[in-house]
Parts: sequence; C-alpha cells; structure tokens
Amino acid sequence: MYLEILETAIHSMKKVKVILNSKEKGRIERICIPFDFGPSRKYKDKKSRFHFYDLDSPEGKHNLSILPSQIINIEILKDSFSPEDYVKWQPNWFIVRNWGKYS
Repeated sequence: MYLEILETAIHSMKKVKVILNSKEKGRIERICIPFDFGPSRKYKDKKSRFHFYDLDSPEGKHNLSILPSQIINIEILKDSFSPEDYVKWQPNWFIVRNWGKYS
C-alpha cells in the first residue's frame, strides 16, 4: 500500500507527508521529497527501506531512510517538486522513473 503511494508521488513529482514511528523520537511527521524504495547503502543489513529527503526536520534538511514497519502513513500533497533541486549525485534508483537526467 505505502509502496504504491510512494511510486505515485515519485512519478507525479509531488511532495509527501510522512508519519512514522522513530526509534529515537516516537511518532513524528515530516514533509518530504520521495526518493526511492530499496536497500540502503548506509545500512549493512540489506533491508529495503523507504528513502525520502526530509524538508522540515528541526535538525535541518537530510536524507531519511525508514523501514516499512516504521511507516504509519504516507500522504501525497498538492505541492510539486523539481528533481534538479534535490538530486545532486548520479542516481541509481530502484524505482524506475522519468525524471530526465535525474532518472
């Protein structure tokens, strides 16, 4: 269910509101750019995660990788985003998308 929402947000280039259960902070809500779903290079456990760019964290903007079990809800917002504003590396996405040179 949440993977379908993520894919829709990616393909339509819409921001999302993510509600999650953080191990450190409990239930939190963030506005994010949807990036991908798959294993993380940061974590060595090879578990697939939802990958977002957190736009409104009190600690500042940063990448956010969340296990499926931590997701409480994902809601697609009306606000669009431009991939060129957020993708600053040569991407190698798990979810195929049409983001031009950022695909």
